[in-house]
Amino acid sequence: MSDYHSIFQHSIQSPQAFWQKAAEDIVWQKPFECVLDTTEAPFYRWFRGGMLNTCDNMVDRHVREGFGAQAAIIYDSPLTEVQKTISYQQLQNDVAILAGALKAQGVKKGDRVIIYMPMVPEAVYAMLACARIGAVHSVVFGGFSAKELASRIDNSGAAFIFSASCGLEPGRVINYKQLLDDAIDIATQPVNNCVILQRPQAPCTLIAERDIDWQEFIRNAQPAECEPVAATDPLYILYTSGTTGKPKGIVRDNGGHAVAMRWTMKNLYNVSPGEVYWAASDIGWVVGHSYIVYAPLLNRNTTILYEGKPVGTPDAGAFWRVISEHKVSAMFTAPTALRAIKKEDPHGELVKQYDISCLKNQFLAGERSDPDTIAWAQTHLKVPVIDHWWQTETAWAIATNPLGIEEFPIKPGSATLPAPGYHLQVLDSDGTPLPADTLGNLAVKLPLPPGTFPTIWGDQQRMYDNYLATYPGYYLTGDSGIIDSDGYVHVMSRIDDVINVAAHRLSTGQMEESLCRHPDVAEAAVFGIADDFKGELPLGLAILNNNCHRPHDEILRELIAGVRNDIGAVASFKLVAIVARLPKTRSGKILRATMRKIANQEEYAMPATIDDPEILPEIEQVLAELLKNR
Repeated sequence: MSDYHSIFQHSIQSPQAFWQKAAEDIVWQKPFECVLDTTEAPFYRWFRGGMLNTCDNMVDRHVREGFGAQAAIIYDSPLTEVQKTISYQQLQNDVAILAGALKAQGVKKGDRVIIYMPMVPEAVYAMLACARIGAVHSVVFGGFSAKELASRIDNSGAAFIFSASCGLEPGRVINYKQLLDDAIDIATQPVNNCVILQRPQAPCTLIAERDIDWQEFIRNAQPAECEPVAATDPLYILYTSGTTGKPKGIVRDNGGHAVAMRWTMKNLYNVSPGEVYWAASDIGWVVGHSYIVYAPLLNRNTTILYEGKPVGTPDAGAFWRVISEHKVSAMFTAPTALRAIKKEDPHGELVKQYDISCLKNQFLAGERSDPDTIAWAQTHLKVPVIDHWWQTETAWAIATNPLGIEEFPIKPGSATLPAPGYHLQVLDSDGTPLPADTLGNLAVKLPLPPGTFPTIWGDQQRMYDNYLATYPGYYLTGDSGIIDSDGYVHVMSRIDDVINVAAHRLSTGQMEESLCRHPDVAEAAVFGIADDFKGELPLGLAILNNNCHRPHDEILRELIAGVRNDIGAVASFKLVAIVARLPKTRSGKILRATMRKIANQEEYAMPATIDDPEILPEIEQVLAELLKNR
């Protein structure tokens, strides 16, 4: 165990020496000429001149080093009642064949390939096959609408697509093929070939001259070797939400990404090669890219590919079953998943049915985790529950409890300390650093560390305008928060979610914490609404635990009193309602901005990422009733 503070200072004061050392864990076909290229600042590039192959580092090197028999992927699908273990040797064989089929079809280095698939091993094979030959993959979350898929086809310029006949959700089958066909009809970019994995739950009809059955595609293919690419060549494009409606393609390069991903597994997650690691996410999101696929395989871990839900497949003990059966040593999920489990099983009875003594640590990220959920998890899992903070743009944690370096006491509600490589500061609107315990905008002094995004696909000016222009020399995270006197980072909300109540800047995240502290509350959301007198007022919505049967009026009075006690009368917190559910994205983030527009009677577009559009009319009705007599 090393000293965090000395390591962190080394990473900030001597970033080139720090990351050059980390790069020694990666196999390079050609050494890099410089660690950090600053010639086009503020657009920095890492490991300029180096040549490598990411797939080689994830798969082939482990086979060469004698670990071919080790499990690389465990596929666990409660939706199909299928489990399958794939060794590193088998993974190498399957990926090499698929890569050879891609080459035979004319796909070459730099070409873009869309992957629109469910959580099945073939989706990972497709990602690695692209990396193997230097093609640039863009995974689109399976089940996204045809319009959203079409926009990503057009923006990436992809002419080749991997897909499947269907995806599965509890109780329903999603027709991917119809969505794909509709997207191709909408898109202006011609799509030459679609490789379709036929699933028995809903086989589809293929379109002649364009669609190819997956098994036919690989039947006579010759295995392809790994092709060296430049460290600065793109590995993938991952689209994230933007404010303009235009797709925002986050680019990840090969060299910096491989170095950072491997480094994080031991230093931040304290996971050693050979251990079983599980990120309960989807490959359509950045967590799935970084910690289902790339980082675990770079570190020679066994990674879990889970096609299921935290509840309903079959119950709220699903996660504990997977941990117990597959001997998971570290797990990573979103707070919303634990809140869903806590709502169904508030006393943790289902946890007791499984032996999860193999679990060393539970990690949370994706949205702010309320202290009550962390306390619930620590009580029932009996392991450290680590809330850490990062973004699609960064690919890995900006702030965390660096367990592989030095373990720090947990402060519920805090993401602990800045990760090595991130010179994080809290700035006011003018860019002046603020003192400890003062709410402001969280920004990272440039350069960002390896693995973070070097640009937005096809639109470098947009990267500058969105992230670099506000504070010259800094990356603006878009989040607000404080760094306390112990150096702990508290991410409170998106910058837009800091509300101004009678000239007092208040965090909606702190109010959500207060609501979730109530023993009957499973989950809550707070957002600001316009008010003629005070500028803005907070409005809260709360979901109750399943076993709560108390009168709602009584609970509402307690919630208002709780916020008043925790935040003060200055919050003017009086508007709160109890709801059965909250609108969320498919990755579990609450759609606060959409609800704010509904409450303010503003026009809003149906979010492309919404999990269940039918919930919005329910929310409209609740908000209208709540605001009728305010």
